[in-house]
Amino acid sequence: MSIETAPNPSAKRDHGGNLSAAMKTYGGQRDTWIDLSTGINPVPYPVQGISHSDWSALPDRTEQEALLQAARIFWNVPDEAAILAAPGASALIAAIPALAEPAQVEITPPTYNEHAAAFRARGWHVKETGLCPARVLVHPNNPDGRLWAPQDASAPLTVIDESFCDVCPEHSLIAQSAIKGRVILKSFGKFWGLAGLRLGFAIGDSDLIMRLAEWQGPWAVSGPALRIGERALRDLAWAETTRVRLAQDAQRLDQLICSKGGALVGGTDLFRLYEVDDSTSWQDRLAQAHIWSRVFPYSKTYLRLGLPAQNDWSRLEAAL
Repeated sequence: MSIETAPNPSAKRDHGGNLSAAMKTYGGQRDTWIDLSTGINPVPYPVQGISHSDWSALPDRTEQEALLQAARIFWNVPDEAAILAAPGASALIAAIPALAEPAQVEITPPTYNEHAAAFRARGWHVKETGLCPARVLVHPNNPDGRLWAPQDASAPLTVIDESFCDVCPEHSLIAQSAIKGRVILKSFGKFWGLAGLRLGFAIGDSDLIMRLAEWQGPWAVSGPALRIGERALRDLAWAETTRVRLAQDAQRLDQLICSKGGALVGGTDLFRLYEVDDSTSWQDRLAQAHIWSRVFPYSKTYLRLGLPAQNDWSRLEAAL
C-alpha cells in the first residue's frame, strides 16, 4: 500500500485519439485513417435541427433545464440527487479534487489516467489500495471493463465514473447518487458518439454538485449541445437499438481478433481489451494500413480496440 510519488501534473499523459502523432509516423490524412484507439460509438446520434440562433445566442436557461430533466429521466436519477451539465466529463474530472482538502485518494490501476492526474494536480497523494478519504471507481473500468459493487463506494468522497455505463445501464450505481459525498459522472460523447460536442454530467450529493456549478459559471454548455443532448436523451428507441448493435459488433470484433491469435481479457461494448504477443507490433501492423489502435505504457501485451464503423470492417480484416 505504498503511496505513489507525485509527478509533474503538467506532464503529457497517454490517451487514445492521438491521430496527429500517428500521421507523423505513418503518413496519410485524417480522413484516410480509421481511429480505433478510442471507445466512441462509430455510428453517432444524428445531428439535425440546429438553428442559427443556437450558435449566435447565449445558452437559454429554459433549454438548460430541459436538458437536465431529460438526463434525470434517462438515467433514473433519484429526486434527492442533484444534476449538473458541463462541457465534457473531463472538465468535471479536473474540478472534483477541489471538493475536499488534499489527502490520500484510492485509485486502483489500471484505469483512466486523468483521475489520478487531476487529484495530483490538486496536491493529493494517489494510493492503489487502502482506506482513504477519497476513492475513484471507473465503472465499467477503462480498459478492462471491471464492474464495481455498491459496497466498493464507501469513502467519504467517492467519485464513480460511468462514462461507459450506458451500454450496460442495468449495472449503473445511479441509485446511490444522493448519498453524501457521492459524485457520479456521465459522458455524452461515448455512447452517443458525439465526443466533439463536449457534454458531460455530474450527478450526486446536492452540496457537492452546487459547488461544481458555482465554479463552472452560467453558460458552460453551448446552445447546440443543450439542444442535441436533450433530443438524444429522450430518444429511447435509438438507445435500445444502439445497445443491440454495439453488442453484436463487439462479438464480431472478438471473433476476428481471437482468430488472429489475440485473447479477450476485458472491455465493454464500446471497446475491447485483448492480450496479444506483442502489442507494439500489432499496433505497427495496423498503422501501416492507417488503422490506429491503443497500447499502454504499463503493458507489452495489452491491445485495446474500439469498434469499426460498418464500412471499415473489411479494411481491418485485410490489415490483420
